[in-house]
Amino acid sequence: MNFWEKLEKPFFCLAPMSDVTDIAFRRILAKYSKNRENKNKVVFWTEFVAADGLCNKLAKKKLSHILKFSESERPIVAQVFGANPENMEKACSYIASLGFDGIDINMGCPDKSVVAQGAGGALIKTPKLAREIIQAAQRGIRSSGAHIPLSVKTRIGFNKEEIDNWIGELLKEDISALTIHLRTVKELSLVEAHWDLMKRIVQLRNKINPEILIIGNGDITDLNDAESKASQYSCDGVMIGRGVFGNPWFFTKRSSPSLVREKLEILIEHTQIFEKELLKPKHKNFAVMKKHFKAYVNGFEGAKELRTKLMETQNAKEVEKIINDFLKTI
Repeated sequence: MNFWEKLEKPFFCLAPMSDVTDIAFRRILAKYSKNRENKNKVVFWTEFVAADGLCNKLAKKKLSHILKFSESERPIVAQVFGANPENMEKACSYIASLGFDGIDINMGCPDKSVVAQGAGGALIKTPKLAREIIQAAQRGIRSSGAHIPLSVKTRIGFNKEEIDNWIGELLKEDISALTIHLRTVKELSLVEAHWDLMKRIVQLRNKINPEILIIGNGDITDLNDAESKASQYSCDGVMIGRGVFGNPWFFTKRSSPSLVREKLEILIEHTQIFEKELLKPKHKNFAVMKKHFKAYVNGFEGAKELRTKLMETQNAKEVEKIINDFLKTI
């Protein structure tokens, strides 16, 4: 079943972000945002996982938490990266057997360690290999007996814009959706996203393969901004990364609430899920959870002092006590 075909347009996607879009973060978003409004318009992505790692017994066990999800998160797409077609085939066969709604191949990550492997954004330099990897992933999905769609996330180029040569090659493959982060690999996130290039990408899609859905990514601030970009630039969907931080209500029409109490109580809940799913099983360090404190705790009197105290915590119980003590003062 191809879930992409059932989505209402424009649809919205949670970007895959390492050490951010883990199961705790996604569950909070699913509860307070995805399943309250726009249920048929929101797609979640996992953090990306290494295809090579999934082909190693020991590494596979360590990576298992990345591929854990709950039913409330559907539709959910597992993202994988790698530069070895054989390993990509094996990895996608395994991922497809886990019950995901789709698989996405990362062909845009600018991280130096990923690029050094020839994976992520480095594949922009090797279109032939990129297409071989897509074909290998499709073989892996078929071999699992699953019938789920494949998509790709990439950028507009490596050192410079290469839409015609790079995006054009990807559009020739059997993929259901293509997400384009509207910056080059070299630009990272240091410049404004080049949304002005989106119409050209859509025109290229219409010429080569009109069935592929085009998703724009870069600098989206809120849901109204996402809808506006989709309308203005004619893409089918919009992916949001940093704009979601600290706002469990992002995928609703509601803005981040003015009620401090409500937001801080959700931070306690988020921390408790993180501890249960990721900290106690020793998948992640508590420092990963602390990345969210600044996003949740800001914009109100006493926020800086509260943040300072929270940064010294080591577990959910300590977070809960500090927040509850603060809430008694307001």
